[in-house]
Amino acid sequence: MADKVAIVGAGLIGRAWSIAFARAGWEVRLWDPVAAAPGAALRAIEALLADLAAQDMLHGASAAAVRARMAPAATLAEALAGAAWAQESAPEDVEVKRPLWRELDRLAAPETILASSTSAIVPSTFTEDLPGRHRCLTCHPINPPYLVPAAELVPSPWTSAETMARAEQVMRGIGQAPIVMARELDGFVMNRMQGALLEEAFRLVADGYCTVEDVDTGIRDGLALRWAFMGPFETIDLNAPGGVRDYCARYQQIYARLFPSMQRRVDWSGEVAATVETQRRERLPAHKLAERQRWRDRRLMALLRHKRDAASELGS
Repeated sequence: MADKVAIVGAGLIGRAWSIAFARAGWEVRLWDPVAAAPGAALRAIEALLADLAAQDMLHGASAAAVRARMAPAATLAEALAGAAWAQESAPEDVEVKRPLWRELDRLAAPETILASSTSAIVPSTFTEDLPGRHRCLTCHPINPPYLVPAAELVPSPWTSAETMARAEQVMRGIGQAPIVMARELDGFVMNRMQGALLEEAFRLVADGYCTVEDVDTGIRDGLALRWAFMGPFETIDLNAPGGVRDYCARYQQIYARLFPSMQRRVDWSGEVAATVETQRRERLPAHKLAERQRWRDRRLMALLRHKRDAASELGS
């Protein structure tokens, strides 16, 4: 099949996937049950493409050329016609996804891979009764996928090995960095790791050990400097003279001692929420959130460009 993708759901995630696929040369068709949504998404995409072009992040293509690969679809069937991949980015509600996925499976060609952007719903809950369930999986991005390449490929118990292999090939082909899970798990990989860090961050603030900004400083100006180009296992492998086994022998007892005190949850929406919000609003007024989000994306672009250049010069 041709390199065509159906983007099902034209919200923030659908827009982001559209850019990721179109930048890689794919033909993109956007469909949304709200008729005006694809047009609005394409207008928003145009502004994003200008920023990406300014950072040389469109794989050598112009913003106009990438935009020309995208078009709205009037119907779901039109979006799916001839698509090799369908990326569903509907609301995070299994009761919304089940009927939508019945239609996706009914309308898509048998060889079309059907993927969901869901960040928390395991694929078995909305694909079990589908005749083509073997070609269904979750492909969960970190938003926005055109700036953050990691994407989780999560199979249900009936997803075929061929589908997973093709999905990995497609993701690598459009410039993503796939995390290929062996089986489904609530929270997948990235949200479980992020959740562990956030749980400790909320505990530290709730118990009065440090401020919100102290936590952010520890990540931004500490751990994240290493994590920007290597993961936790490589980090510890390089942080002891004898490598990872030496690190475990030297430092496991520290984390074993800490672990019992890290099992208590604090309610994120309880009293600590007011503390976190107050301290964040002191540093960033609510009316500047959108401006700061665009700053974040531009910083991500600059970081990605640096990583690309550094990988070329120093190796990856």
